[in-house]
Amino acid sequence: MFSKSCNYAIKAAIFIAKHSLEENKVGFVDIAKEIDSPQAFTAKILQILVKSGIIDSVKGVNGGFYIPKKNIATTYLVEIVDAIDGDAVFHGCGLGLSQCSETHPCPVHDKFKSIRDELAHMLETTNLEELALGIKSGETFLKSL
Repeated sequence: MFSKSCNYAIKAAIFIAKHSLEENKVGFVDIAKEIDSPQAFTAKILQILVKSGIIDSVKGVNGGFYIPKKNIATTYLVEIVDAIDGDAVFHGCGLGLSQCSETHPCPVHDKFKSIRDELAHMLETTNLEELALGIKSGETFLKSL
């Protein structure tokens, strides 16, 4: 449903949020390692997230990526998806047709529309704080075993 870039961006943002809750910054090498992403690819994704205002960065010895603690609970997954993939996931056809609509539906239009609406709701109501706390507590994980 999401591009590979978007999957990595979501995982990176959650990982950064987890460290930011503890008021720590994290370097892109550690982020790439944690989310199993090539370093150069991770760097590009992080640049987009910084440019979008989702994460911040500081250069230098004590630098790294972080999310201001006050922003972690108010940053929702929809912002990350929009920054990386745009809004196509909210409006696109389930079969990838360019002319699919309510008046000219594809064969899966009605069923896909309800799934797309549920996905939009989940992305709009899920913030980085709840996901980071799940990682921190050990209830959830970012990396496969």
